[in-house]
Amino acid sequence: MMLRLSWKILPCLLVLFLVCFEAPLRGEIVVAVGQNFAGSTYGNDSPYNPPDCNGVAGPEQFVELINGRFTVYAKTNGSRLQTMSSSSFWTGAGVTFDSGVIASDPRIIYDPSADRWFASAIDYRLSDESSNRFLVAVSSGSDPAGSWQGFAFYADPVAGNLADFPTFGLDTNGVYLAAFMFGPMGGNDVGQTLVSIPKADLLAPTPTVDNRTWFGVLDSTNYGYVFQPAINLEAVSNSAPVLSVGDLGYDFLPHSNLVCFAINNAAGPGPATLTAPQSIEVDDYSVPINPPQPDGNDTLDDGDTRFSAKVYQVGGTLFGVHTCEVNGRAALRWYQVDAATHGLLQSGTIVDSDLDLFYPSIAANASGIVVIGCNGCSAKTYISSFAVVGETVAGVTTFGGLLLLKSGIESYDRAGGGGISRWGDYSSTCVDPADANRFWTTQMIPVSGGA
Repeated sequence: MMLRLSWKILPCLLVLFLVCFEAPLRGEIVVAVGQNFAGSTYGNDSPYNPPDCNGVAGPEQFVELINGRFTVYAKTNGSRLQTMSSSSFWTGAGVTFDSGVIASDPRIIYDPSADRWFASAIDYRLSDESSNRFLVAVSSGSDPAGSWQGFAFYADPVAGNLADFPTFGLDTNGVYLAAFMFGPMGGNDVGQTLVSIPKADLLAPTPTVDNRTWFGVLDSTNYGYVFQPAINLEAVSNSAPVLSVGDLGYDFLPHSNLVCFAINNAAGPGPATLTAPQSIEVDDYSVPINPPQPDGNDTLDDGDTRFSAKVYQVGGTLFGVHTCEVNGRAALRWYQVDAATHGLLQSGTIVDSDLDLFYPSIAANASGIVVIGCNGCSAKTYISSFAVVGETVAGVTTFGGLLLLKSGIESYDRAGGGGISRWGDYSSTCVDPADANRFWTTQMIPVSGGA
């Protein structure tokens, strides 16, 4: 969701942590925490709340792209190799902004087949939510600290609706942008939108987005809510799956379907096309209630039922995860879906007897190792960073216990006597392209003082 600007530093600050996992193939997996280092801190590196924590690993670097900050880290020791404001990143890539327009809701992907980095975001004018565009950029080479080429184009060139919570996908054929569409200035939701760009056009000596296909505003009733175009870094495919939830759950009632469809002809020539949306029946899910914290407040917003993080395609299957409510607590619901038939292969729910778990992200490797990163808290536990690791044997994925990555040390309350305390809308987990048994996750925790 769009960022909100905060002008003062509260006693509770936010910090990102980047963590690596290692696991052997097959048998009983052994998980070891590798690099664990602080990323950007609210008030020091970025004034935006929430920061939409987001990052991805490349062969040698880890790149963090959040609201207000672009930073390149060395994977070996976490040292900062380059850092700048996110506005400097986009203007350095050649994107110009009118007065009062800011970039928001960033995502970033490393593509090992091309040895390039791809970034996305939206922009809009804070005062009236106008001038809303999709932003996309590609690195000029393998070094993310080098030059980038960026582009901006209107998210809804016909009606001027506002694109919120943009998502990002990629495969051998195309680069895909999607968003939840609203009428300007607090208008009702009007549907979903999707853009397909031939990837070869972005990798050309003179990159271009002129051959993109915009699919207009699509009905959420048929196509689902909050599209997540899959990230497919391995298999060559003729189509790009898109996964969404059948309902966001704001009615607090149970819902029981996902929606899947595909983008065809993404590489061209000619425009890309969409297959018909297909409903996938799943176990009931509903929106989680606000979780408790040690200070007793219940204003913490742990989101809705959308796939808030990337959907991963590994071979012929899709992996996705979202939050739902189980027995009065926020829990993690994960799915494995056949990318070609859109049939449900397996699913499961990860619950904890004490913790509410929320804002998850998922990644998987070709050997059947699956990692979910998330936040969790309780009446006795400050918001902390966790991971859970699963192994797939004979088509069945079994997850182990929660692994504590970093403990928070403050309750998080920004409601100011009413309303909600928005936590981070994003979480990010990826497979290390240099070693498929290493996974990186980016989460947030609240800390005291200016640390």
